[in-house]
Amino acid sequence: MSHLEEVLTVANSMGAWITAAPIVIIALVQVLLYYRQIYHAADAVNLTRNQLSQAFRTGMVTSIGPVVAIFIIMVGLMSVIGAPMAWMRLAVIGAAPTELTAATLGADAMGVKFGGEGYNLQVMAVSWWTMAINGVGWLLLVGLFAHKLEDVREKVGGGDTKWLGILSTAAMIGVFGYLNSRNIVAMGGPLIAAVTGGIAMVILLQIAKKLPQIKEYTLGIAMLIGMFTAMFF
Repeated sequence: MSHLEEVLTVANSMGAWITAAPIVIIALVQVLLYYRQIYHAADAVNLTRNQLSQAFRTGMVTSIGPVVAIFIIMVGLMSVIGAPMAWMRLAVIGAAPTELTAATLGADAMGVKFGGEGYNLQVMAVSWWTMAINGVGWLLLVGLFAHKLEDVREKVGGGDTKWLGILSTAAMIGVFGYLNSRNIVAMGGPLIAAVTGGIAMVILLQIAKKLPQIKEYTLGIAMLIGMFTAMFF
């Protein structure tokens, strides 16, 4: 039995599934709790059920692009570190490129190529630990300080709703611009996906002015157009 076969035998064992399952179940319970809380909050601010349904449809369509990308990387992770760990890590963090990078850095620290010759159980354990430690900071930050962020936002905005709207919009543009900058620098397929997706979004928004019913699907469609266009190049 080769090192990688031995690794996958252990990584996909029942013990690994049992270890990973509680974290995924917790994430699922959180989703259900958020879902229930949404309806309570909707009643408080007089949102209709039709508005909620429209928001859910928009979110589902918009998530298609990121989910496809995550799924592709997840398959790659599963082929090296096993399905249970890949399932658990992406259920908790959801940042597939980050998890792949962490697993690769763990292997590099042991002087072995990720999934390559010499990738044995010890190296896999280092990859697992690197992924776990890499995510600890994010989870601690959210757990300790997330409830304070709204107070910070109110203080920065000074109670001015218009300024708060501008501030929130600018923050979103900055975040997405930063995340997209690596695609611009990478050139090739990522650049094509970013440019065609952006152009498609502009065109779709113009179409949505005449066909308002497609407005909620524009972002998801633009992302898919960018992805499929990049595939051809």
